[in-house]
Amino acid sequence: MSKLFAGAQNLGKSFMLPIAVLPAAGLLLGFGGVFTNPVTLSTYPALNSDVIQAIFTVMKLCGSVVFDNLSLLFAVGIAVGMARSDKGTAGLAAVLCFIVMNKAINASLLLSGTLATENLAAAGQASVMGITTLQTGVMGGIMSGLLAFWVQKRFGKTELPSLLAFFSGSRFVPIVSCFFAIFLGVALFWVWPHIQTGITHLGGLVEKTGYIGTLFYGMILKCLIPLGLHHLFYLPFWLTSVGGEQMVNGHLVQGTQKIFFAQLADPSVTQYYIGVSRFMAGRFADFMFGLPGAALAIYHSARPENKKKVASLMLSAALTAFVTGITEPLEFAFMFCAPLLYGVHIVLTGVAFMLTHILQITVGQTFSGGLIDFLLFGVLQGNAKTNWLLMLPLGAVMFCLYYFSFRFLIKWRQLKTPGREEKADDETPVASVGGNERAAGIVQALGGRDNIIDVDCCATRLRITVKNPQSVVVDAFKQLGSRGAFIRGEGVQVVYGPHVTLIKNEVEEFIGS
Repeated sequence: MSKLFAGAQNLGKSFMLPIAVLPAAGLLLGFGGVFTNPVTLSTYPALNSDVIQAIFTVMKLCGSVVFDNLSLLFAVGIAVGMARSDKGTAGLAAVLCFIVMNKAINASLLLSGTLATENLAAAGQASVMGITTLQTGVMGGIMSGLLAFWVQKRFGKTELPSLLAFFSGSRFVPIVSCFFAIFLGVALFWVWPHIQTGITHLGGLVEKTGYIGTLFYGMILKCLIPLGLHHLFYLPFWLTSVGGEQMVNGHLVQGTQKIFFAQLADPSVTQYYIGVSRFMAGRFADFMFGLPGAALAIYHSARPENKKKVASLMLSAALTAFVTGITEPLEFAFMFCAPLLYGVHIVLTGVAFMLTHILQITVGQTFSGGLIDFLLFGVLQGNAKTNWLLMLPLGAVMFCLYYFSFRFLIKWRQLKTPGREEKADDETPVASVGGNERAAGIVQALGGRDNIIDVDCCATRLRITVKNPQSVVVDAFKQLGSRGAFIRGEGVQVVYGPHVTLIKNEVEEFIGS
């Protein structure tokens, strides 16, 4: 079970590499789509200049090409993210796997006489990088990335006879990947139509659950945050037909996020896809309004002598959640010291998603539900398309629900949230411990260099695989600026916040030195 969790954790953090590209692509597509929209041009005639429109058109097209090729990005991202060495070779192998797999499917369709020449969507087919293939979507990229990772792990150190020694080791991986990708493509030709039918039925089942289904979606999503497995849960809704299907500009688009961004580039759309309100918009109500209410409750409940320190901690964590939509620094401040509050947080998150669904608030996002995405994909898109104005009274309701429920429970159950300890917390701030000193402390807390197998990170956490979990000193991370740490099997997760990539680089450099 521990190995299964470690594998799931490794897969989850590998998703972050392609996901990290989406905010930049979303900004390009968002600004480009808004300022080339005929409605915007009629409202602001000054924008109707050839030079200005050329700039925004380029932005829109450059942003949309990223979402059009998400499958390839996931193939490379997963292979590179999961490989523990020779990551460049794994990335190259993933590209080859993806291309060859789709060409093998194309050849199978051609030989079977089922290759569609028009109306590809009706036949369950699509054009990927100019290749007519089955509509495998992001799942095709994920399978290609996993295959490349397996080939690199299995054949990356293969030694060939002297005559062929040039092709040994890393050079052997892309060659073998091509052959395995052919078999994958042929297998998918036979299997994928049945899987596609199952996914479509699953999407229909999700649709039938209505508001209750949306409530449980939000609750399950929040339940998986402590385990770091939430990416595995929401991505099928965002990027596959589980999250719905929609015809946009004559093309079948699958997945809530992909539908939203396809509609973003379509000026004829008058109301964004309702799936956005089910699987995305609830984050804004929770992250921008609900959690800041929780932070204020924790501050007001702190002991008088600790309020100054707690104010600094809660303000920075609340602002991070409000502006960027990154919530782990705030959630981990009460997750372990007051699990009851996290249970309430789970329920209220589900309520937030359900209410945005009821109100049909269709504000989309690239990565998380913060102010930046709210302005770009809500306010700038107009209330007619997104109903973003309804988010303000909903946000006020969520703020009050969090504030009063958290403050009542803290006082009633005497919960030891930050600032309510018997002694002032002696945690060392992140800013005062940095560079080699912090990296050395982290390595020591992990049981030393020899105990570390792999070091990586997601948006807010170090994700480390260790040989012996018993050698890890969890409490030591708090003195090194961590907001929380826990162990599951051989996987260790240490929460630092949005600057975690810098810390990961420090640790890798220290280990390498």
